[in-house]
Order: sequence, then structure tokens, then C-alpha cells
Amino acid sequence: MRSKSSFANSIAAPFLLVLAAAPLFAQGGRGPMSGGGIMSPPVNQRPLGLEFVGIEQHLNAEVPADLEFRDELGNPVKLADYFGHGRPVILNLGYYQCPMLCSELLQGLVGSMKALTFDLGKDFYVVTVSFDPRETTEMAAAKKRDIIKRYGRANADQGWHFLTGKADQIDALTKSVGFQYQFDPKTEQYAHAAAIVMLTPDHHVSGYFYGVEFSPKDLRLGLVQASQNRIGNIGDQVLLYCYHYDPRTGKYGAVISNILKLAALGTMLILGTLMFVMFRADRHSERGAAHGESGRVK
Repeated sequence: MRSKSSFANSIAAPFLLVLAAAPLFAQGGRGPMSGGGIMSPPVNQRPLGLEFVGIEQHLNAEVPADLEFRDELGNPVKLADYFGHGRPVILNLGYYQCPMLCSELLQGLVGSMKALTFDLGKDFYVVTVSFDPRETTEMAAAKKRDIIKRYGRANADQGWHFLTGKADQIDALTKSVGFQYQFDPKTEQYAHAAAIVMLTPDHHVSGYFYGVEFSPKDLRLGLVQASQNRIGNIGDQVLLYCYHYDPRTGKYGAVISNILKLAALGTMLILGTLMFVMFRADRHSERGAAHGESGRVK
């Protein structure tokens, strides 16, 4: 029969191999990161007509909360009205008469939000702002009716707001988040990027998600991180430990070193539990043997 020390050594050996390999995996998972945010290509490298279109990431930048707009009912509002109480805000910039891209983005956002358990209006807000100063509150109201109907959850109209505004207020907002767009007078349409911006409860930029469809996992993690961990559960905290936002891709990627640390911790807990059970079993056997010997002596 093996001794306790040899048993412990046989269990600890693979665990030590995991720890020894951790630095190698951690180094292999590293890559170049931009220190100051992600920039759009230089103007002279962009196609004709798109010279001033793109996203210049302003991570951690403060969005002016005193900017004034009108909501879909025509009421004067400030951006500050949608922040606070621990709620993150998804900022969507577009225009209501956009023939294709803006509608596709909104539909993609609705589809991703349907997969979330977070409650719109309770856990987070969505603020859609038209960057076309010619658009009206009636246009905003019509777009809101369509999108809220597609979303289909009760009281969603309290959490998703559609705004219009004057040119100077719009410019201040788009510049603060690095959203660049360009008007084409020939088509009377705008060329613009497709993205949503995650904002913290104290109106700072937390991240950007690109495209017209968004991974529900990324969207959930983005909301949890933007809320400064005020929404979500312990599982979200574990995922945020293992997955970090990558501004180069606008997605959450796995951090191998952190995953290995959690795996090592889990291994230690399992081994500790197993050794404790084995130790208790050995003590129980020894007590049983001692009791039997004392019975024979009598």
C-alpha cells in the first residue's frame, strides 16, 4: 500500500506542471496593444467621399452631460437625464431617414438585446441620437414606435430614447466619442460608421462595438463593465476576469494567463478536497483497526 507522502506527490506533480507552463501560455497570449486608443486610417488613405468617415476611439473620455436635445415627444432634455443610478448607457448615433445602414444596426441591436436578461430601463438605457439637425421629433417618434414594437418587452419605451438636436450640440456629442460622418450633397445622404458606444453611469466612454450585429455575450459583458460592476452576477465577474475588451477589434477576447490562474485555483481546490477526504478515510480506518484490536485484547 502507498504511503500518504507518495500519494500526495503523485497528485501534486501534474498540478506543478500546470503552474510551470502558465508563464509560457501567458507570453503566447500577448499581443501589441494601442496605448492611446484606436484611430481611423489617415484622411489621405480613405476612399473618395469617405475622407471624414470613421471612428476615433476616445476610451475613458467624458461625454458632456449638459448637451441639450429634444426627445421623441418634443420635450427638451439633457444627456444628464439618462445617467446615474448605476445604469450604463448604450449610445447609438445615426439618422432616422437613413435608407439602410442605421435601420440594420438598430435591428441587430434589438436582436442582441432580446437575448439578454437585463431589463431595459431598469438595468441600462439606450439613447439613439440623430446627427442630422434637419430631422424632427415626429421622425424620432416614428422610429421609436417601430423599434420598440420589434423589441417587444413591457415598459421598454421608458428605457430607449430617440433624440434630435441642433447642429452645435450634435457636433459636440459626436466629437466627444470620436464618431466621424460626412454628408453627400448629391445623394443628400450621410456616409457614416456603424457602431455603438458604451457609456458609464458617470458618462465616460467604456468601449465601442462595431458592425450591425452584436454578440449577446460581448454586449452583456460590455454593459457589466460599463456599469462598473453594478449590474450582473458572479458569473459575469468571472467572465470579465477571463475576457478583456480589445479596442482593436471591439470585442472581448480570452486572457490565457487569467484562465490558467482560475484553472490552477480550481485544481488546488479539487486536490485539497480530495486529500482531505482521503485523510479522513485513513483516520477512520485507523480508528476502526484500533477498536478491533482492543476488542480482541479483552
